[in-house]
Amino acid sequence: MTEGSLSGRECATVPDRLVGKVPLKLFKIGEVMAATGISRQTIHDYTVGGFIEEEERTPAGHRLYAEWVFERLARIRALQVKGCSLKQIKQMIDEEKI
Repeated sequence: MTEGSLSGRECATVPDRLVGKVPLKLFKIGEVMAATGISRQTIHDYTVGGFIEEEERTPAGHRLYAEWVFERLARIRALQVKGCSLKQIKQMIDEEKI
């Protein structure tokens, strides 16, 4: 084994709560705004309303979002364009249909 590498036994000790939960990159709300064209207030409202979730917060308390949020926001916007209400969209999210 090379220096700095982990054995299979050490890799097996990664806590289950971390497996599949570590995003490659977290995005600040300004980055989400810039990429989606959605306002800070709307992103905040979607977070509070349970449409999207923050992944974590910085030590200063700023929300950080994972990459999956971009796809969710695009789906929300597409459903709104098709005439779905936020109540209907939230129901779809709760039922894991989007």
